[in-house]
Amino acid sequence: MKFLNMTGLALAATLSTQAASAEEKFITIGTGGQTGVYFVVGQSICRLVNRETEKTGLKCTAPSTGGSIANINAIKAGDMDMGVAQSDWQYHAYNGTSQFEGQKFDKLRAVFSVHGEPFTVVARADSGVNTFEDLFGKRVNVGNPGSGQRATMDVVLNAMGKSDKDFALASELKPAEQSAALGDNKVDAIIYTVGHPNGSIQEATSTVDAKLIPVTGEAIDKLVADNPYYAKAVIPGGLYNGTADDVETFGVKATFVTSADVPDDVVYTVVKAVFDNFDRFKGLHPAFANLKEEEMIKDGLSAPLHPGAEKYYKERGWIN
Repeated sequence: MKFLNMTGLALAATLSTQAASAEEKFITIGTGGQTGVYFVVGQSICRLVNRETEKTGLKCTAPSTGGSIANINAIKAGDMDMGVAQSDWQYHAYNGTSQFEGQKFDKLRAVFSVHGEPFTVVARADSGVNTFEDLFGKRVNVGNPGSGQRATMDVVLNAMGKSDKDFALASELKPAEQSAALGDNKVDAIIYTVGHPNGSIQEATSTVDAKLIPVTGEAIDKLVADNPYYAKAVIPGGLYNGTADDVETFGVKATFVTSADVPDDVVYTVVKAVFDNFDRFKGLHPAFANLKEEEMIKDGLSAPLHPGAEKYYKERGWIN
């Protein structure tokens, strides 16, 4: 009889585990290169979500991806549930403009914004590059296809009446590869739209004499004035070797997006995991240190808020 009881308990436990497994939901978050802040954003959100899996039944993974545009396209195709994207590409995807011309993603939904991302240029000290215009005729890593930085670089070049053909070399290395290329003298400069401080740029400026280059001028002023998703930005001096003074540029916001097809309760659970543990989230990367809840729920968001996010923000009294 004792054996039967134990067998019955084991069977009950197995059935209970199977029932729990059946209730579990899995979500995938698109990020970016492993040396960038997008990867940390996705990993950090998943860490907070997965701390509550036993209560919520939600499990989260955040693999490295090609970046903003790749993430939006994956969400649109149903291959990913959520992702990180520059604020300009959120705007273009929802409105069907720029690289999304004729491919309007009207089911794109905003969840929240994260850190600011200045458009950053790092040049070797021996390259003779002191301004953005000095890049023309040089070897420049313009970024990998599918990344927000590559697309933003194209926007900047177009605003200046230029193209990547005006460089001696326009390489398409991923963020994880570009610092080594700068150090090995395979390129004169690299471009990165990223939150600061950034490990990849710290690596680049530690292995070779290099400096951050300002991105200013009439074309940039017009770009910022004409587009609500851009803003002037300053990269503080002293963050990296070779750059003691503040560097002026412009930038975007990193934003967290999803699709209207993702259930409200799933988005609500993710948002709750982040904002119920906000101090913990801010401590997961230096770029998050100055985040403010009231800015995150509105800044850089051009697609409609997902109802799951909206529900949480109303509960907190942050929106009506």
